[in-house]
Amino acid sequence: MLSFGDRNLHVSVRYFTVLREIVGKKEEAIEFRKGEKATLALLLKCLSQKYGKEFDEYVFDPKTGECKGFLQFIINGRSPSTDLAFDTSLSDGDVIAILPPVSGG
Repeated sequence: MLSFGDRNLHVSVRYFTVLREIVGKKEEAIEFRKGEKATLALLLKCLSQKYGKEFDEYVFDPKTGECKGFLQFIINGRSPSTDLAFDTSLSDGDVIAILPPVSGG
C-alpha cells in the first residue's frame, strides 16, 4: 500500500460538446506519476497522445501548435490566469473542464 507521500497525482477532466464526441465520454480520471510536474500543458499533451489526430485538430492550431483561443479551461470552477494558463500546476483531486465557445443571444 502506498503512503500518502508516495501517491500519484489524479485529476478529473470533464468534456463538453465536440470534445465529448471525440473522446467518447463525459469525464475521465488522468493519473500523473509521483514527482511529475503536472500542468495544464502536460495534461493536454497526454490527452493528445491518447486521442490522436481528431483531438489535436480540435484543440491545437496546426500552424502554430498553440491551443486554439476559443477553448476555455476551468480548474475547480475557476479560470486560470490567461497569461500563464498552460503553466498552471495541477494538484491531486483537481477537476478540469474543457469548455467550447459559448454562443447565444
